Amino acid sequence: MATIAAGLIAGLFYAYACSVMPGLARGDDKTFVEGMRGINVAIVNGWFMLSFLGAPLLAAAAGLLHLRSGPTLWWIVAAFGCLVAMLVITGVVNIPLNNALEAGRDSYAELRERFEASWVRWNVLRAVVSSAGFGCLVGALVSR
Repeated sequence: MATIAAGLIAGLFYAYACSVMPGLARGDDKTFVEGMRGINVAIVNGWFMLSFLGAPLLAAAAGLLHLRSGPTLWWIVAAFGCLVAMLVITGVVNIPLNNALEAGRDSYAELRERFEASWVRWNVLRAVVSSAGFGCLVGALVSR
Protein backbone atom coordinates (compact mmCIF):
# COMPACT_ATOMS: atom_id res chain seq x y z
CA MET A 1 0.00 0.00 0.00
CA ALA A 2 2.89 2.38 0.72
CA THR A 3 4.17 1.96 -2.83
CA ILE A 4 0.74 2.66 -4.32
CA ALA A 5 0.24 5.78 -2.19
CA ALA A 6 3.72 7.03 -3.05
CA GLY A 7 3.12 6.42 -6.75
CA LEU A 8 -0.14 8.32 -6.63
CA ILE A 9 1.34 11.38 -4.91
CA ALA A 10 4.43 11.36 -7.13
CA GLY A 11 2.15 11.17 -10.17
CA LEU A 12 0.09 14.09 -8.91
CA PHE A 13 3.09 16.38 -8.48
CA TYR A 14 4.48 15.19 -11.83
CA ALA A 15 1.17 16.01 -13.52
CA TYR A 16 1.27 19.51 -12.04
CA ALA A 17 4.81 19.98 -13.32
CA CYS A 18 4.07 18.65 -16.82
CA SER A 19 0.54 19.84 -17.51
CA VAL A 20 -1.37 21.81 -14.89
CA MET A 21 1.12 24.62 -14.34
CA PRO A 22 2.21 24.92 -17.99
CA GLY A 23 -1.48 24.99 -18.93
CA LEU A 24 -2.28 27.71 -16.41
CA ALA A 25 0.82 29.63 -17.51
CA ARG A 26 -0.79 30.12 -20.90
CA GLY A 27 -3.66 32.09 -19.38
CA ASP A 28 -3.84 35.71 -18.40
CA ASP A 29 -3.16 36.79 -14.82
CA LYS A 30 -6.78 36.57 -13.68
CA THR A 31 -7.22 33.10 -15.19
CA PHE A 32 -4.01 31.91 -13.55
CA VAL A 33 -4.82 33.26 -10.07
CA GLU A 34 -8.47 32.21 -10.07
CA GLY A 35 -7.55 28.79 -11.50
CA MET A 36 -4.97 28.18 -8.76
CA ARG A 37 -7.37 29.40 -6.10
CA GLY A 38 -9.97 26.91 -7.32
CA ILE A 39 -7.46 24.07 -7.47
CA ASN A 40 -6.16 24.84 -3.98
CA VAL A 41 -9.68 24.53 -2.57
CA ALA A 42 -10.59 21.42 -4.57
CA ILE A 43 -7.44 19.46 -3.75
CA VAL A 44 -8.05 19.44 0.00
CA ASN A 45 -10.15 16.28 0.02
CA GLY A 46 -10.00 12.80 1.48
CA TRP A 47 -8.57 11.09 -1.60
CA PHE A 48 -5.69 13.54 -1.83
CA MET A 49 -5.00 13.35 1.90
CA LEU A 50 -4.94 9.53 1.78
CA SER A 51 -2.00 9.54 -0.59
CA PHE A 52 -0.33 12.76 0.63
CA LEU A 53 -0.22 11.76 4.30
CA GLY A 54 -0.65 8.04 3.71
CA ALA A 55 2.52 7.57 1.67
CA PRO A 56 4.97 8.54 4.43
CA LEU A 57 2.85 6.93 7.17
CA LEU A 58 2.58 3.67 5.26
CA ALA A 59 6.31 3.77 4.50
CA ALA A 60 6.98 4.13 8.24
CA ALA A 61 4.68 1.18 8.94
CA ALA A 62 6.48 -0.87 6.27
CA GLY A 63 9.79 -0.01 7.90
CA LEU A 64 8.54 -1.25 11.25
CA LEU A 65 7.38 -4.48 9.64
CA HIS A 66 10.79 -4.99 8.00
CA LEU A 67 13.15 -4.09 10.84
CA ARG A 68 15.17 -7.27 10.28
CA SER A 69 15.02 -7.31 6.49
CA GLY A 70 18.48 -5.98 5.67
CA PRO A 71 18.58 -4.24 2.28
CA THR A 72 14.80 -4.00 2.12
CA LEU A 73 14.76 -1.89 5.27
CA TRP A 74 17.29 0.55 3.84
CA TRP A 75 15.17 1.06 0.72
CA ILE A 76 12.18 1.75 2.96
CA VAL A 77 14.13 4.17 5.16
CA ALA A 78 15.29 6.07 2.07
CA ALA A 79 11.71 6.17 0.77
CA PHE A 80 10.45 7.45 4.11
CA GLY A 81 13.06 10.22 4.09
CA CYS A 82 12.06 11.30 0.59
CA LEU A 83 8.36 11.27 1.44
CA VAL A 84 8.93 13.29 4.61
CA ALA A 85 10.92 15.78 2.52
CA MET A 86 7.88 16.07 0.24
CA LEU A 87 5.70 16.86 3.27
CA VAL A 88 8.18 19.44 4.57
CA ILE A 89 8.47 21.21 1.20
CA THR A 90 4.70 21.33 0.94
CA GLY A 91 4.22 22.63 4.48
CA VAL A 92 7.04 25.14 4.47
CA VAL A 93 6.78 26.49 0.92
CA ASN A 94 3.77 25.47 -1.17
CA ILE A 95 0.99 25.80 1.42
CA PRO A 96 2.14 29.26 2.58
CA LEU A 97 2.29 30.37 -1.07
CA ASN A 98 -1.22 28.97 -1.62
CA ASN A 99 -2.49 30.80 1.47
CA ALA A 100 -0.89 34.07 0.38
CA LEU A 101 -2.45 33.71 -3.07
CA GLU A 102 -5.86 33.08 -1.51
CA ALA A 103 -5.63 36.01 0.92
CA GLY A 104 -3.96 38.42 -1.50
CA ARG A 105 -5.86 41.54 -2.47
CA ASP A 106 -3.28 43.00 -4.85
CA SER A 107 -3.75 42.97 -8.59
CA TYR A 108 -3.81 39.60 -10.32
CA ALA A 109 -0.48 40.44 -11.97
CA GLU A 110 1.18 41.19 -8.62
CA LEU A 111 -0.24 38.05 -7.01
CA ARG A 112 0.92 35.91 -9.90
CA GLU A 113 4.37 37.52 -9.88
CA ARG A 114 4.90 36.62 -6.21
CA PHE A 115 3.50 33.09 -6.61
CA GLU A 116 4.12 31.37 -9.91
CA ALA A 117 7.88 30.95 -10.34
CA SER A 118 8.53 29.98 -6.74
CA TRP A 119 5.57 27.59 -6.52
CA VAL A 120 6.51 25.88 -9.78
CA ARG A 121 10.18 25.50 -8.78
CA TRP A 122 9.32 23.94 -5.41
CA ASN A 123 6.66 21.73 -6.95
CA VAL A 124 9.26 20.29 -9.31
CA LEU A 125 11.37 19.45 -6.27
CA ARG A 126 8.32 17.81 -4.66
CA ALA A 127 7.84 15.77 -7.82
CA VAL A 128 11.48 14.68 -7.74
CA VAL A 129 11.60 13.70 -4.06
CA SER A 130 8.21 11.96 -4.10
CA SER A 131 9.22 10.08 -7.27
CA ALA A 132 12.46 9.08 -5.55
CA GLY A 133 10.40 7.86 -2.59
CA PHE A 134 8.23 5.82 -4.91
CA GLY A 135 11.33 4.42 -6.63
CA CYS A 136 12.85 3.44 -3.31
CA LEU A 137 9.67 1.60 -2.33
CA VAL A 138 9.80 -0.24 -5.65
CA GLY A 139 13.42 -1.06 -4.81
CA ALA A 140 12.25 -2.46 -1.47
CA LEU A 141 9.73 -4.68 -3.21
CA VAL A 142 12.35 -5.94 -5.66
CA SER A 143 14.91 -6.57 -2.92
CA ARG A 144 12.35 -8.50 -0.88
